[in-house]
Amino acid sequence: MNSTRPPDWAGAVWVGAIDESEIYASEPKAVLTLHRSTGYGTARLLVRAGARIRGFVDVPVREGGISFDLLRARIGALEPGSALTESVASPTFTVIICTRDRVDQLRDALRSVLQVDYPHFDVLVVDNASATMQTRDLIAREFSTDRVRFVSEPVAGLSRARNTGLRHATGEFVAYTDDDVQVDSYWLRALASGFARGSDVDCVCGLVPSGELRSEVQAYFDGRVSWSRNLDARHYSLATPPPALPLFPFSVGEFGTGANFAIRRIRGLRMGGFDTALGVGTPTGGGEDLDFFTRVLLTGRGLVVEPAAVVWHRHRDDLAALRYQARGYGIGLGAWLTKIALNPRTAVMAVRRSPGACRKLWDKRAIGSADEVPSESAPNSSAASVAFYDAIARVGRYEVACVLQGPWRYLRQKFSGAGLLPVGSRDSFADADAGVSAP
Repeated sequence: MNSTRPPDWAGAVWVGAIDESEIYASEPKAVLTLHRSTGYGTARLLVRAGARIRGFVDVPVREGGISFDLLRARIGALEPGSALTESVASPTFTVIICTRDRVDQLRDALRSVLQVDYPHFDVLVVDNASATMQTRDLIAREFSTDRVRFVSEPVAGLSRARNTGLRHATGEFVAYTDDDVQVDSYWLRALASGFARGSDVDCVCGLVPSGELRSEVQAYFDGRVSWSRNLDARHYSLATPPPALPLFPFSVGEFGTGANFAIRRIRGLRMGGFDTALGVGTPTGGGEDLDFFTRVLLTGRGLVVEPAAVVWHRHRDDLAALRYQARGYGIGLGAWLTKIALNPRTAVMAVRRSPGACRKLWDKRAIGSADEVPSESAPNSSAASVAFYDAIARVGRYEVACVLQGPWRYLRQKFSGAGLLPVGSRDSFADADAGVSAP
């Protein structure tokens, strides 16, 4: 992703991607020159072999470039990566981008989606309670094609916007992404591969690496989230709980995030869509993606993590923005935990998973903790770094405190009628309560 500003941190990391064929097929060079690398001391490259992801390598930047020999050596040390499962036919996708008053970012996101290497897809932009007509005008002026459609959802709330998109989608599968991303050219092909991994698969989550690491805040957040580095393809189901996830299926952050996932459209409709008592744009602030992933698993259906489905995301770049994000994460987590507790079946399941389940879930979502703050006497530390991590720890404590706001916000939203799911007639846990898969 093109950085809008120069790096403001001595440890800034230049981010890019490369296919290993470009390394081994080209003539050896002493240095591989990087575009716009001023101010960056390290380069992080996502290495792939065609559509298959091999992993990340970090290489020092010297005078605007990286050592070709060192790059080859580090790529050679990577694992082969998970092979894709090719589908017999190319199923149809509707790509849904929910947006609100961010036309500049939306423009770049749309351009990247339209360059995806896949034969059968259309794009639906859902304008969610925007204050102006700029989004509608952008689509009419710059993206007036049969492949791009526009629909307005006047009531604020990401779940409502996603449900509106689900109702208007035409593809067999619906792929959701955000307006502040750049999607990889193999994105839809890899999502299709995820669905081909099993007849039970109703949801596929992809990789969401940071497309920009020019600030210390971005780098810290990138290191805290698991969905930016899930490099192994996995197939999850309630019938075969993974031993490494003792809280499964209540595994916060292990599956993916709302910036990059796809669902089987007919199943999404039959599940009732997304819970409108959750999500950005509502008093609960988030949690609708985590809720949906969990509900898929609770119906007895499968969820696949497919790392080859890559969407680059620009993380918040300063402490004020990180604090705002932490607030949404905390409240959303508290709201979702309340929903789990209110349902007898899921409440019993959560209690059985671990006596300390709530604490572990909180710790998983917390952006910072006091234990990570270095002392000024620690090696390689400075007063500035201690101050930064102290600020990060305060953000982490604030996030945990915000979890406590989740229950009453969720109850207020739910019993005001906002929690009713407009896509279908079923309650959000109807299939899970019955203990059967949707037909």
